[in-house]
Amino acid sequence: MFRFALAVSLCAAALTGCATSPSRSVAGPVTPIQAGDSYYASAHAAVGRRAAERGSQKAKNLILFIGDGMGVSTVTAARIWAGQAKNVDGESYRLAMEKLPYSAFSKTYTHDSQVADSAPTATAMTTGVKSFNGTLGVTQGLTLGKCETAAANATLSLWAIAEDAGLATGVVSTARLTHATPAATYAITSERDWESDADVSPAGKAAGCIDIASQLLAWDHGDGPEVVLGGGRQNFLPETMADPEYAAQKGRRKDGRNLLDEWKARGPARVVITDDAGFRATDFNSNVQVLGLFEPSHMQYEADRSRDGKGEPSIADMTMAAITRLSRNAGGYVLMVEGGRIDHALHAGNASRALSDAAALDDAVAAAVAATDPSDTLIIVTADHSHTLMIQGYPERGNPILGLVREGGRLALGRDGKPYATLGFANGPGSICKPQPDQSWRCENPDLTSTDTTALDFVQPALTPLASETHGGEDVAVFARLAGANLFSGVIEQNEIFHVMAQALRLVK
Repeated sequence: MFRFALAVSLCAAALTGCATSPSRSVAGPVTPIQAGDSYYASAHAAVGRRAAERGSQKAKNLILFIGDGMGVSTVTAARIWAGQAKNVDGESYRLAMEKLPYSAFSKTYTHDSQVADSAPTATAMTTGVKSFNGTLGVTQGLTLGKCETAAANATLSLWAIAEDAGLATGVVSTARLTHATPAATYAITSERDWESDADVSPAGKAAGCIDIASQLLAWDHGDGPEVVLGGGRQNFLPETMADPEYAAQKGRRKDGRNLLDEWKARGPARVVITDDAGFRATDFNSNVQVLGLFEPSHMQYEADRSRDGKGEPSIADMTMAAITRLSRNAGGYVLMVEGGRIDHALHAGNASRALSDAAALDDAVAAAVAATDPSDTLIIVTADHSHTLMIQGYPERGNPILGLVREGGRLALGRDGKPYATLGFANGPGSICKPQPDQSWRCENPDLTSTDTTALDFVQPALTPLASETHGGEDVAVFARLAGANLFSGVIEQNEIFHVMAQALRLVK
């Protein structure tokens, strides 16, 4: 057992006697700057009514798990995949997230779109407002295409409010830390893709708008985040500097700044780690402030993690490390954990990696549940949006979820006489429609009779041909455990999640 896991398990068992740092000065509940926004006001009122009717237990700590793109069909398929991987009945298997006692459905539409991207959906959960696709930390008052309007329409995230109130804060992601979901805890921008200064347009630079990586370094709430772990080194390093793990790769920054050195210079307890050895050498049961960047871009898929030359921690390892560090603050903490690569595998039409990453996120949920006290820690597991993944046919009980549909021990055939896979997509790179030399398109199901559809690299068949499969617009599940979780039920607006969290932590008026 790693030392951070041991520290947390001992604390959870004893519930007293853990080495902690004193809580910082804690301010009372605040009215955030976005409180006048109509989405904020309606969600605040809805959650307030439920709290008045049901009561709301105070939470000391919060852990928000986000499976990026983890729609209901992905949860179902991941459940079966995880059970079958353990050689038990997959259909009746229960994921750790499914064992949480409260649940709801979350509506994911944004201010301008029926089908959301990750930036405004994460913003809905971290700030309590709905906004435009492609934007982070701003209200509907923003003028798209004018980055200078972001400042006047900025929000305070729950992470900023928590830091200002004396709580410890952390972010864990398997994606780049400058990617949409983790960035929603600290960034204010009209352009989610401006992850480094190399991405900012000339007009944006002329208007004084800054990139997302720089915003993480400039984040001036409390003493800054205690632990930030994920991928994305390239956005923090200058283009003249070789990556510490891959000598042939360089940073992306054109301004010459080394943000890793700047992070360390901001405080004596600040450290940067870039590989598994550095992660395991770090004493998270101390007052260290950690920036961990384990890949130039996104971290490895869980199925590929063992192939990383210098290694990288699992999402469960990072979650336990973060809980260990944040638990040292006697005043409580707020932590986001994102399984970011579920989304990427689904965009690629690759269900195998998507389900593996969803199961890895569930392992992190199980670890957090075991390591925390249900009487004071609110745990929420949800998704920012869905995807077009389908579970189809009438496969017999126990049929491999990644396999071809079998009924009565025999391959089920379509009207074209060909077998078909249980999992497919409405659109994406695995489309059955192919361009022809005469510029026409021909749609024909492939013959999968001799194809190993359970192979790691198999791309599931899709209908509409797209280079990248798209998000889906249906509601997503919310699972939650105690300490305020009773405010989840029925169908809710996605931005109500912020208000449930803020209500439980007593951070917002």
